[in-house]
Amino acid sequence: MGKISKKILNRVLLRTQITQFGHNYERMQSLSLTYDMIPIIEELYKDRPKEEQVNALKRHLEYFNTHPIAIPFIIGVTAALEESTDEDHKDSVSNIKSGLMGPFAGLGDSMLNLTWFPIAGSIGASMCVNDGSIIGPIVMFLMINLLYWPLKYFGLKYGYEKGLSLLQGGGISNLKIFDRLSNFANVLGIVVVGGLIPTTVKMTTGLTIASGEGAIALQDSLNMIMPALLPVLATTACYFLIKKGNGKNTAIVILGVLVACIVLAYFGILV
Repeated sequence: MGKISKKILNRVLLRTQITQFGHNYERMQSLSLTYDMIPIIEELYKDRPKEEQVNALKRHLEYFNTHPIAIPFIIGVTAALEESTDEDHKDSVSNIKSGLMGPFAGLGDSMLNLTWFPIAGSIGASMCVNDGSIIGPIVMFLMINLLYWPLKYFGLKYGYEKGLSLLQGGGISNLKIFDRLSNFANVLGIVVVGGLIPTTVKMTTGLTIASGEGAIALQDSLNMIMPALLPVLATTACYFLIKKGNGKNTAIVILGVLVACIVLAYFGILV
């Protein structure tokens, strides 16, 4: 693996766990990234003048901001470029590093923050919503970290091993695995959310339909047609209302649902 040993990469991986601790609103993650890069710079420049090592660290103090889980992969690519690029062309290292942060920020936010994290949270919440079991938070914690840790480890390793070759012949955007992972995450999210609706959203109606001398309970008829139809309709309505307001009206939708449920329950429409 060239000059950078596996031991050094493992040190870098451990440092990435506290990346967000050095976050600031001037250069975002640049201070943390520089801290992560120190073992690599020390290894590559150990036989070079101290001034060159200082300049290398200063190079990485430039503005940087991406998804935290993507940082190990970007560091891996950056380390490979630092190792293979001479001092007169080090600007290309910074340019490529800056070019990677945007796409991976979008991938991380859409696939992890907005898909996997809600899935793990929903599954964990559903396990403790009735009796407050501690198992729910533990399951959520394990689901998140059992995905995040391998992504960090293999991202750093793969990024360093492949280096510049990942950016040639079409670039990162043409890696089909990201499209497949995105589609998989979207389908998984829809399945999980759909399965959670009938178990977490409880809604039944007390309306009856006159039939001769008797009456038929509307809820019984709905159960024969499609069980949990009312929870699905209510969830769908809330989804479209929140989507229409771009999430800014979430509090209003929640309050509106509470008021509507109280009024409908008072008149016996909901039980």
